[in-house]
Amino acid sequence: MRPTDKLLRIVSGGRLLFGTTRASRIVSVSALFFAVCAFGAASVAPLAPDASDLPVKRIKEELSLPSLDEQVAALEAVDQQFIREATFKSSEQLATFLQRIGVDDEEAAQFIKSDSIARTILQFRADKTVAVKTDEEGELLWLQTTVSDGPDKPVRNIVINRDAHGKLTSSDVSAKLERRVEMATAYIRTAFYPAADDAMIPYGVTEQVKSMFETNVDYQRLQKGDYFNIVYESFWQNGERVRTGRVLAGEFSNSGKLYQAAWFEEAGGKGGYYTFDGKSLKKAFLKSPIEFTRVSSGFSMRVHPISGQWKAHKGVDFAAATGTPIRASADGVVDSAAPSNGYGNLVVLKHWNNYSTAYAHMSRFAAGIHKGSKVSQGDVIGYVGTTGWSTGPHLHYEFRVNNEARDPMGINMTEAAPLAVAEMTRFKGFAGDMIHRFNLLHPERMAEIMRLAAKRS
Repeated sequence: MRPTDKLLRIVSGGRLLFGTTRASRIVSVSALFFAVCAFGAASVAPLAPDASDLPVKRIKEELSLPSLDEQVAALEAVDQQFIREATFKSSEQLATFLQRIGVDDEEAAQFIKSDSIARTILQFRADKTVAVKTDEEGELLWLQTTVSDGPDKPVRNIVINRDAHGKLTSSDVSAKLERRVEMATAYIRTAFYPAADDAMIPYGVTEQVKSMFETNVDYQRLQKGDYFNIVYESFWQNGERVRTGRVLAGEFSNSGKLYQAAWFEEAGGKGGYYTFDGKSLKKAFLKSPIEFTRVSSGFSMRVHPISGQWKAHKGVDFAAATGTPIRASADGVVDSAAPSNGYGNLVVLKHWNNYSTAYAHMSRFAAGIHKGSKVSQGDVIGYVGTTGWSTGPHLHYEFRVNNEARDPMGINMTEAAPLAVAEMTRFKGFAGDMIHRFNLLHPERMAEIMRLAAKRS
């Protein structure tokens, strides 16, 4: 007989049970083990006492509370100090602002006006948040705000302190800012700027978005249903947004067509906006040197409004109000910036491949514009006027090839050079992150991506 065929005797209820297989023996032994455990547990489990039979002992004790007069006296013995924040409006007088924020301190007011560092507060006060600390009498203990000389300039903290001897001092130190990446969506209902305002997009960011897509999007012909998404930098200190930075990426849906671009800096440090397939968003020449304008006279034969003679009009006239900024239509060097007979105040820019552009009838030249100065596409070079032979404020704009006038509205606005092959891998990684962020702003896109992914799997 094999070992596995040995009989196993189990006593259960006075009967003999026989198992002839290993499975039978395992089941039988396990059943016996759990039965014994259950019997043992039942035999040793204690009975819980009835809660109503437990003894109850009542304790009564009187507690003495501190005197209200003593508490008031203790508070009065401590010097009270208060910290407040308020926004300094551009039209608000210093005395009015200090009173509104709880500062009743004529010495501090005079110090802010006279101290060379403290006086900086008054120069940058438009919508600037100011924090102060005062005692219970309104005496200023410290004041702090942030200032910057421009969007690309360092942010500084202006701090006024009252030392232990009661003397007011000032300091100007660099601010340590926290960089954040923010996203926003704006839907066009009436026009571009109202849409940006409704989405609470900062003005500096709005201007960058407009500049990004101006060679593709006609902002005067936007329609309801158009929208744009953006990813941009912002810089914060103590929970306050101090300034905004660069628009990192944007997409603009205009008349059903989607334009997308991301900022990218090549190894040499030169940066620009590129479509997500690596093509430069920047065109060789802008469609118009003036924003939001209309063409009042095209490139054609016409009767001159002053001489009354029939002659060729070798440029395009853009009607605009006096003082409207005029931008360089492409990168170049100033060839001349001076009065020129019928052209009035005239700027001529030289570009590559014997291209040049001319801007006439300016009211004045922009600061720094003189022969030999370099300009980049979009830089302001002057302002609309009516100098020279002109019957009203407008810009006369000419596009020349080898000094021969061509129709600016008919030239091929060729694209700038695309990214180098060596940079494409790095750019595609960044662009992929921006696409993911845009998809997060539109849940329907994410749903479609998930549906396609599930279908492939």
